[in-house]
Amino acid sequence: MGAQWKTKIKETTAAAKGKIFTKLAREIMVAARSGADPEMNSRLRMAIDQAKKASMPKDNIERAIKKGAGLDSEGANFQKVVYEGFAPHRVPVIVECLTDNPNRTVTNIRILFRKGQLGASGSVSWDFDHLGMIEATPQSAGADPEAAAIEAGASDFEPAEGDTTLFYTEPTELDAVSRALPSQGFLVQSASLGYRAKNPVTLGATERAEVEAFLEEVDADDDVQNVYAGLAG
Repeated sequence: MGAQWKTKIKETTAAAKGKIFTKLAREIMVAARSGADPEMNSRLRMAIDQAKKASMPKDNIERAIKKGAGLDSEGANFQKVVYEGFAPHRVPVIVECLTDNPNRTVTNIRILFRKGQLGASGSVSWDFDHLGMIEATPQSAGADPEAAAIEAGASDFEPAEGDTTLFYTEPTELDAVSRALPSQGFLVQSASLGYRAKNPVTLGATERAEVEAFLEEVDADDDVQNVYAGLAG
């Protein structure tokens, strides 16, 4: 898959929304370490935008900013940990976690990867490109993704679900391209750094279902933020 693999989350339950809000809050907290002002901190600004699009309450957002920036008594000490390995049928996978307890996280990841194969650092990342990824939808019927990519400075683009276009950027250009796309007729839905597989694996329906079930289990872990899989289609 070109972008982050995403589980088919059913947002109809409070538990599902709670999991989403927890992941968004952690991203905000980590981003806020570099400053609590979103105008001066592009990562924080994008994290807040994502939270707002997910209908995360304003109080939750502000509380996460204060915790991350050390502006309240609780504070927060989450660190990023990345795991690499293979899902069933040798599909390469990168898992990004934000955790306040690395020992707990690695134990959980090892258990989750019993149906696959957990690898060492670098075991599959060589087969991915680290890029800026922007999901955007056209604001009018005549919006041209190719022209928008060129004018906004994106390095590549591809169709995503529905009428969404996925724009790729160099990591350092993510914020600039995100800001430029609206003037080219595209409304940004999400913007983040991520991994795109160089050689995605094509599977039959049965095998693909096994891989997606594995990815859903991994993604459901509380410490897992993002899951990237080299799965075609």
